[in-house]
Amino acid sequence: MKILVTPTSLCSDPDGAGIRRLREAADEVVLNPHGRPLTSAELIPLVADVDGIVAGLDDYDEAVFDAAPRLRALARYGVGVDRVDLAAAAAHDVTVTRTPGANSLAVAELTIGLIFAAARGIAQLDSAVRSGEWPRRHGKELTGSTAGVVGFGAIGRLVAERLRGLGMHPIAYDPMLPDAAFSDAGVERVDIDELCRRSDLVTLHVPLLPETRHIIDTRRLALLPPGAIVVNTARGGLLDEAAARRALDDGALHGVAIDVYETEPPSLSPLVGHARVVATPHAGGHTTAAVQRMTDQSIDALLAVLRGESVAEQVTPVPAPR
Repeated sequence: MKILVTPTSLCSDPDGAGIRRLREAADEVVLNPHGRPLTSAELIPLVADVDGIVAGLDDYDEAVFDAAPRLRALARYGVGVDRVDLAAAAAHDVTVTRTPGANSLAVAELTIGLIFAAARGIAQLDSAVRSGEWPRRHGKELTGSTAGVVGFGAIGRLVAERLRGLGMHPIAYDPMLPDAAFSDAGVERVDIDELCRRSDLVTLHVPLLPETRHIIDTRRLALLPPGAIVVNTARGGLLDEAAARRALDDGALHGVAIDVYETEPPSLSPLVGHARVVATPHAGGHTTAAVQRMTDQSIDALLAVLRGESVAEQVTPVPAPR
């Protein structure tokens, strides 16, 4: 049995417990040779004879599955599957799993940190002082303001709890959930346009789907109150980066904080480098505890599927027996 491992944080320690566990279970374990998420073209020569993959933020399109006739299991090291062609996986009888909840707390906590960083310009002030400057910059207080949470799954709920504890008033949008999910949390449910009109802060926590791409676009940015903050720690593509840059330049936004980008690494992002943008490198899930949970859960799921067992974390139909 041969297993390919691509997540950069997992591959960074070739002698770590997770990799050792895979080596004990498999005849051969191959690690990501590039130290970054892989393109479809880079994956194709690596998957020809693999039985299972622990998958990072790589591009698993139909061509990859066509090139992997032995592949039976793809275990996402994380929760998002927007870079996996699930229809192609199912057509090739490949079971795809993910690690729900493993990094929810880590992403929620980074979101809170980025909100404060954008409100007070913490990164920019730190950089100025390091350079010998002593600037004065007017920050934005958060207490008493309204926070719009777009997506009310596990991460969105954790963020809303913490925002309420900070003295903010959270409201939320999520068309996929019943009313009880909001009432049980004590959070007002609103539609997306009303959320934008009322929110001094908008934080994004939805998956990237055709219907959520650029969910915050030029029109919705214009609905925000003057001096609002936008935070995206979910998926690149939810925020129209060019539109957000224009809103910053026009003075409509106080700041933007982003951990995810339309293209990663974000060498072409119009937001990176702007004086009122805080940018981090898709680091939301990268705490020691979250990485350990993602490692354990993804490997548990992968090995279970390869043993012929069903798993709760499965996101594709059960394949036919081979």
